[in-house]
Amino acid sequence: MKNPRTFTDKFFLVIKGLFMGAANKVPGVSGGIVAFVGGFYEEFIYSLQKVNGKAFKLLISGRLKSFYRYTNGQFLTLLIFGMLVSYFSVSKILDYFLERNELYVWSAFFGMILGSIYYIGKDFGHWGKKTIPAGIVGLIIGISISFLNPATQNDNLIFIFFCGIISVSGMTLPGLSGSFILILLGNYVLLLVDSVNALYDTFSEILIGDYSFIKNATRLNTLKILAVFTTGSAAGLVTLSHLLTYVLKHFRHITTAVIIGFITGSLGVVWPWKRTLFKTDITGNLLLDTNHNPIIKNYERFLPNLGSSETWWAIFFIFFGILILLGLDWYGKNRKR
Repeated sequence: MKNPRTFTDKFFLVIKGLFMGAANKVPGVSGGIVAFVGGFYEEFIYSLQKVNGKAFKLLISGRLKSFYRYTNGQFLTLLIFGMLVSYFSVSKILDYFLERNELYVWSAFFGMILGSIYYIGKDFGHWGKKTIPAGIVGLIIGISISFLNPATQNDNLIFIFFCGIISVSGMTLPGLSGSFILILLGNYVLLLVDSVNALYDTFSEILIGDYSFIKNATRLNTLKILAVFTTGSAAGLVTLSHLLTYVLKHFRHITTAVIIGFITGSLGVVWPWKRTLFKTDITGNLLLDTNHNPIIKNYERFLPNLGSSETWWAIFFIFFGILILLGLDWYGKNRKR
């Protein structure tokens, strides 16, 4: 029988949800890394895996308490609450800093991922003839994804559903950034900016008694896209969690080796020193998305100028990111004691 969660445990679970939600929205950063390093990855996957046929039978029959206990409802509710709060608060703050101090934000993320590689790898003493090739495969896949070119935006509903399944991979697979995959698929702005803003605006209008959005065809279409995307995300969470439960149970060491390699390979995505390349037409004019923002083509990475004070501040933030992960490690060890 597990010990009941204390108020402090519940509070930190919401905080972890905040971090997961923020990480999932930032291209190149994986919410799964937060779960892995925060020490609740396996419980997260196990809880999602409990959303199955038996759970739906309990729900349909009105046995809500049994459904809540069976699906580890307290854990999922607190974590998802933190993620939802994050999407409408912490992620907005992140957007603000990305616009004004992009280099320092990416530096902190780069440091956090470096720290997570150390955190996951330090206790992994199972390198051998099966795990070394698995780690190399993960590394190659991570590097390959880092240098793919983004596609163009596509609002086909079947494709949107598929995007939903893919986007939650960042929550279930440490190192794989769902938001970066959405950039590669061409739908990051549509699904994680336009749709979220449309939902936020709709809720704001409803609260003040304004229902004019019902006559706004563009808004309704964006909300329909968000509904399909959310359905795909829910389906992806459940199906991927079942697959990962099986993989973690039967191939734990190989899976961990792939994750370590993959996270290492994904460092290229969050390399702080890069220029954003935008799509242009044949005359050189910037192409804009539906929100009138330039469309990202790819990133041009370069080495830092060590003679610049900005570079040394960025290096400071890399170490700051590493310290955040070491702090989580320290918290985890003290919590166990």
